[in-house]
Amino acid sequence: MLRRRCRPFTLLAGLLVLALPAFLLPSVSVAGTSHTRAVPLAELTVVSERVAFGLRRPIAITGLPDGRMLIAEKEGTVRAYHPDTGLAAEPVLDLTARIDASDNERGLLGITPGPNFARTGILYVAYTSLPAGALTLARVPLGAPERVQVLLTQEHAEYGNHNGGQVAFGRDGYLYWSLGDGGHAYDPFKAGQDLGTLLGKIVRIDVNRTCGAKPYCVPYNNPFVRVPGARPEIWVYGLRNPWRFSLDPVDGSLWIGDVGQGLVEEINHIRPWQGGANLGWSCREGTPVFDPQQCRAGGRYTDPVFEYDHYNGNCSVTGGVVYRGFRTPEAWGTYVASDYCSTRVFAVRPKFDGGYESAEIGNFPTQPSAIGTDVHGELYVLSDLPGYLNRVRFERVQPASGGGVANR
Repeated sequence: MLRRRCRPFTLLAGLLVLALPAFLLPSVSVAGTSHTRAVPLAELTVVSERVAFGLRRPIAITGLPDGRMLIAEKEGTVRAYHPDTGLAAEPVLDLTARIDASDNERGLLGITPGPNFARTGILYVAYTSLPAGALTLARVPLGAPERVQVLLTQEHAEYGNHNGGQVAFGRDGYLYWSLGDGGHAYDPFKAGQDLGTLLGKIVRIDVNRTCGAKPYCVPYNNPFVRVPGARPEIWVYGLRNPWRFSLDPVDGSLWIGDVGQGLVEEINHIRPWQGGANLGWSCREGTPVFDPQQCRAGGRYTDPVFEYDHYNGNCSVTGGVVYRGFRTPEAWGTYVASDYCSTRVFAVRPKFDGGYESAEIGNFPTQPSAIGTDVHGELYVLSDLPGYLNRVRFERVQPASGGGVANR
């Protein structure tokens, strides 16, 4: 991949800006809109507007450079939405002939455009493949399903759940892909702490090159490249079902919503220099110890930056994105996630002292299955079984007395 040459001073200045928390960045004017300092999370709420319906189990969403949104439907079709023309009647891609959608959690799981999509039209997709539900990462030109190229697979035959499935490119140009722990419950394969399998991991690979017989390369600085018995593709491990993650386009950090066993739902924040982090499953579920036999003496575990329990209707975290749009500069730099059952919306933001502030800032429509952004960084959320696409905006509110969620 080509890299532009930069003058040393310019490069250093850029790195210093990226190292600052979002709320410390100076005001920036883009297209007549200025970034002001972020307000306390307790002063924000979310408002949703339904903009499309008639989708069939929409479970992943991504923005394109031309302003369209691509929406993956569980059975294997991809639909296109544009704010000016609405939802297209016919799919722009149909992969149903390849996909095992037999279980509630199997199907087409993730989509993202390649970095050079405007020129190539290449999409990267994750799905459970026929005949046995293998977790599959592939690339395919939009509108040409016969030209699918499989890049990487992981067997996943025994159980239909815990497939992960998010795919996304980082600022580093590498492709990230999440995989669940193998399914059922209680980590039956003890995959979370096993570096010899891709189950229960997020992997990072270079899809711009080939290495030997592989249609991709492993970045030289992946943390387990030289560890005997470890899969070199692994970036972070100790995950149960990272159904949705995202990469902040400003600082390259990784935000992960990891679905819990039955006690705790968790959100993890991994900086670019934290490759190799162990997020704990199944030694831990969030911060509580889950299975002491999976805990290793001297083991180092990375705590979640936010967690919540299963009371009050909560059941499954839907990991979200960091807001980098311009309609609401007061919310810039805020990570937004939700819960599939309760629809509560959680906002998390790094603090200057290294901790995090968090708050509950409203509700999304029924069954939020994925949260994404358009090309301008504005938020959208999908509603699973109702088949809705909803546009999301922030509004300022007066903070409630004693409101919000505890800081970490």
